[in-house]
Amino acid sequence: MKLSLFLLGLCLSTAAVAQQHIPIPHGMVYGEKPNTTAMMDASKVESFMGKKTRITTTISGKVLKVVHEKGGWFDLDAGAGKVIAAHFKNYNITLPAAIAGRIVIIEGVAAKQFIADDLQHLAGDTVNGKKQHKVKVDPKRRVNFEVKGLIVDK
Repeated sequence: MKLSLFLLGLCLSTAAVAQQHIPIPHGMVYGEKPNTTAMMDASKVESFMGKKTRITTTISGKVLKVVHEKGGWFDLDAGAGKVIAAHFKNYNITLPAAIAGRIVIIEGVAAKQFIADDLQHLAGDTVNGKKQHKVKVDPKRRVNFEVKGLIVDK
């Protein structure tokens, strides 16, 4: 009788422990460890790029939300209401949803979206016909980021 009560208590306690939310520790690395020597804030990336369409850089910013855990798709706050859409180059990375709201350091390639309204006729989002110069890309989502490595900072 005592043994069956002990086993029942053990089963219930392991189920309760399994449901606890384990926080993501400071310094947790996903992918490759980022090089932090020439790091900049996420709010300065678009202005730093100037007229360049792609740059390789390391930035730090706050994760707004994890869009897809598999493949590591997430949104990063770029200040002034702007958002940087980021995803991992390696699809095998699984990014937990609990990382939302944390400050991270990411290394990779930042790329600007082409806007057909800037008279870039052969840009990626150009529409043919009547709507050719009336389609606009969301100005709050102008930069995409392909992440090689991420480290949780705060």
